[in-house]
Amino acid sequence: MKKQEIITYQRIAEALNYLQNNFQQQPTLDEVAETAHLSPHHFQRLFSEWAGVSPKKFLQYISIGHAKKILSNPSSNLLEAAMETGLSGTGRLHDLFVTIEGMTPGEYKNGGKNLQISYTFSTTPFGPVLVAATQKGICHMSFVEDRNQALNHLQSLFPKALFSAQPSPLHHKALNIFQKDWQQMDAVKLHLKGTDFQLNVWECLLKIPHGKLSTYGHIAQHIDKPNAARAVGTAIGRNPVAFLIPCHRVIQASGVIGGYMWGPLRKKAIIGWEAATVEKE
Repeated sequence: MKKQEIITYQRIAEALNYLQNNFQQQPTLDEVAETAHLSPHHFQRLFSEWAGVSPKKFLQYISIGHAKKILSNPSSNLLEAAMETGLSGTGRLHDLFVTIEGMTPGEYKNGGKNLQISYTFSTTPFGPVLVAATQKGICHMSFVEDRNQALNHLQSLFPKALFSAQPSPLHHKALNIFQKDWQQMDAVKLHLKGTDFQLNVWECLLKIPHGKLSTYGHIAQHIDKPNAARAVGTAIGRNPVAFLIPCHRVIQASGVIGGYMWGPLRKKAIIGWEAATVEKE
């Protein structure tokens, strides 16, 4: 990512955080622009280019009050609605249809021995990412602050695999999720290692439609483990594929955005960005 792009993302992220923390005061454009150290006109232009909507419109989607309002509606069941939409053929995820093909027990046990893993670094609206794939599919994607640390972490997950720093069509297909309408994307296959419980949770996350939210409790109910909300949270926290497996769409039942492996501020930004793209469509 170019230096100027990083600066722009950081400033927009700071503004998003300010909007989140001061929602009830309804800050003016001038106040928000000041947090980004930009003039109101310049900030309005940069924000609108990045998010596709104005700061005021974007606020409606990332605010905690909006999430609480949805969750407190007695007639709403976000997860059930999400499942119905995703399976009916009308949801965006239907056209993305991601197949999880879990690794064999042998592959899981031997640390990826004999696996050929290609990887590359790329840029996204939310910062740099590292994406890696086997011949079967995407096995890892994470947001990156330090390239060396990110690569070391990937190699620690598959200590006996053979790594090559080269882009592949699998990488390109997965990264399209940051640029294209979900309805125009080809199918993406994942090649993941995890327990049966983790794979069930991750597969459930794939069925939450773009721009929608769910809760840890609803995920637990859907996988027929109604008392396992905490275990669900742990499995979500170990999601190896950022954004593509949308763990960022799961929030606390109270409406609090909650934690995120790649930072709560980034999670807020992604939730708002997705909601804004749905609004544009």
